Amino acid sequence: RFLFMLAVLAARMAGLRADFSVLLEPLGFAKVLEWVFAIFAFATCGGFQGETTLLVSCKGVVNKTVKASFAYPFRLNAAEFSAPDPKGCGGTWSDVHLMGNFSSSAQFFVTLAALMFPYCIAALVVYIRYNHVYQQNNKFPLTDMIISVLTAFLWLVSTFVWAKALADIKVSTGASIIPGIESCKAPGTTCSFVSVSSMGILNVSVVFGLLNMLLWGGNVWIVYKDTKLHNQWNRISESP
Repeated sequence: RFLFMLAVLAARMAGLRADFSVLLEPLGFAKVLEWVFAIFAFATCGGFQGETTLLVSCKGVVNKTVKASFAYPFRLNAAEFSAPDPKGCGGTWSDVHLMGNFSSSAQFFVTLAALMFPYCIAALVVYIRYNHVYQQNNKFPLTDMIISVLTAFLWLVSTFVWAKALADIKVSTGASIIPGIESCKAPGTTCSFVSVSSMGILNVSVVFGLLNMLLWGGNVWIVYKDTKLHNQWNRISESP
């Protein structure tokens, strides 16, 4: 609904007539899907918040829960576990952080999704109002096709980079962190892993990244078939 209102507003501001029938065609419908899926990719990754929980027993403390909270952009080395007690287990508990900084991978993925918002809206405004110009001038479809190729490649790279970072995040927030915590090695101190927040929504973000890659890759073929580029190439191939 917001997309339709925005396109109508843009057309009215320019005093122009809008043709929304293009949204029912592959060219416009694919762009709507790309816009929607970019929103989901952005939200599922950029909106995540979680925590890792440990159970600590030490001097004067029995089975105390300590937690380290983390969120996008996943600078885990800034996530600190709370102290088991005000005295820090008799001075044996020092500051304990999670390990790893995965902000570059997460921000690459989310930034790409965010950039797709204005581009898809701008492309839809062009399709809706200037479709006849778009179809008749090969420069517009050719530019659209080049951008689609580049965007599909960027979705491929960002999704696989983010998927690798997500796998490392799961390791860095799971039970394997305990052997690396020096405070848990102090005499009389024991630490056990309790839980980590479910990262199912982050798995979904990877799926949306792959779907965006497929959509933009398919958009290359749609642009090619739905414009004069296809007919022009056929005439060239058939000419003696």
